Amino acid sequence: MAITLDPKVDEKLRGLVAKHADLGRQLSDPSVVSDLASYRTLSKQYAQLGPLVEKYALFRKVADDCKDARDLAAGTDDAEMKVMALDEVKALEGQIESLDAELKVLLLPSDPNDAKNVILEIRAGTGGDEATLFAAEMFRMYSRFAESQGWKVETTDLSESGVGGIKEVIAVIEGTRVYSRLKFESGVHRVQRVPQTETQGRIHTSAVTVAVLPEADDVEVHLEEKDLRIDSFCSSGPGGQSVNTTYSAVRITHLPTNTVVQCQDEKSWHKNKARALQVLRSRLYDRMLQEQQAKIAADRKVQIGSGDRSEKIRTHNLPQDRITDHRIGLTVHDIPSRMNGAIDDVLEALNANDQAQRLREEISA
Repeated sequence: MAITLDPKVDEKLRGLVAKHADLGRQLSDPSVVSDLASYRTLSKQYAQLGPLVEKYALFRKVADDCKDARDLAAGTDDAEMKVMALDEVKALEGQIESLDAELKVLLLPSDPNDAKNVILEIRAGTGGDEATLFAAEMFRMYSRFAESQGWKVETTDLSESGVGGIKEVIAVIEGTRVYSRLKFESGVHRVQRVPQTETQGRIHTSAVTVAVLPEADDVEVHLEEKDLRIDSFCSSGPGGQSVNTTYSAVRITHLPTNTVVQCQDEKSWHKNKARALQVLRSRLYDRMLQEQQAKIAADRKVQIGSGDRSEKIRTHNLPQDRITDHRIGLTVHDIPSRMNGAIDDVLEALNANDQAQRLREEISA
């Protein structure tokens, strides 16, 4: 097998290594250190290139070692030494193949939203009370997963059903690269099971919709005061003495798009307003992304990553203890542990599928 990279890939990698070195020199410049904004920008770029530069250095070292082992095998008359050298060549070739694949993935353009926090929205769909119960279970699943990742979950709006389920919940999830892990969860999630109220044992199908929105900041989405209608109302639900006594809850309507958000989780009107604006910006930002992704999806003819909120993406079949992701044909079992937050392998499979798709497009381009 070849122990060198494709010339175009190698040239690109060498350029990035040079860029990384140049960024390192700039970061040691006193004029840059004194400019906090520039220093942060350059530090971020330097850190992002670090893993790729390290992986490329490792590839070159392993490739050199493999060449040396091949030369040794070809140049020795010692049978035992030749066997040892060929064994080493075989092992190093396996490392080269793996490193080559990893470098190609690292060279793929990164999603600029991957490092962002997210706004998670879950709404009960078809299925009545069963759908609200499933929505509550889904929210607990994502909350438990977030807890396992060391992320912070804050509910901004919650509407409960009379049976202890959730009609709608909106939450902010903050942590390290949250969007990169959860971005493929948007869509329709179904559950097939026998409800407790079903006396004849018939299986019912219910559904909830999940939306994962990258958090947007002021620069990405600028809101004009004239475009906003802000209403105050009494909060409902848990909250102590302030519930139904003070107008602390906030509802904001973005007039140009008729987008409405509300927040009543905080006792402070100002905090609720800030949270509502945060959700509004993210919804408007996501709307722009959806329009862009719709055009891309029309060209690529792929489902995953299209951002279609109406797409049925996953089915939970409790009688068969089976969860199936319809986009990539993945089936896993042990629903109880999955609903308790153990969804790492599902999320990793979705990301791996996306990487493979983008690699195919990169090769064919």
